Amino acid sequence: MSESDDKERREDLPEDDAEWRERLSDEEYRVLREAGTERPFSGDHVDRKDDGTYACAGCGAELFDAKTKYDSGCGWPSFYDADDDRIETRRDTSKGMDRTEVLCANCEGHLGHVFEDGPEPTGKRFCINSVALDFDDEE
Repeated sequence: MSESDDKERREDLPEDDAEWRERLSDEEYRVLREAGTERPFSGDHVDRKDDGTYACAGCGAELFDAKTKYDSGCGWPSFYDADDDRIETRRDTSKGMDRTEVLCANCEGHLGHVFEDGPEPTGKRFCINSVALDFDDEE
């Protein structure tokens, strides 16, 4: 993706909550804008094994390469690596837990959480809601 594509994405973002509600489905809105979580093993991408790229369902920014996806058994799509320029992380102490939240760097949509129990080479498990992702196959 080129810098001009990224710039267009940033400029095309909804300006307020009402515009986000128009752009997203109810479930996408609940997860991406309200930091919700889909039920485990319910998402379209949990068992996907195709080559391609996962993008933010809110803004279209490319986030994860399918080559970094693995079956963690947690019930959500899991990736062992992410481009630090495409995601942001912050501490999340909601629900009585201390976790690291993962957000889209472009639109600040909630994607899921990252944990330190993933495989090599990173040791990370990016546990991401399927509804927060769109998939583009390599073909």
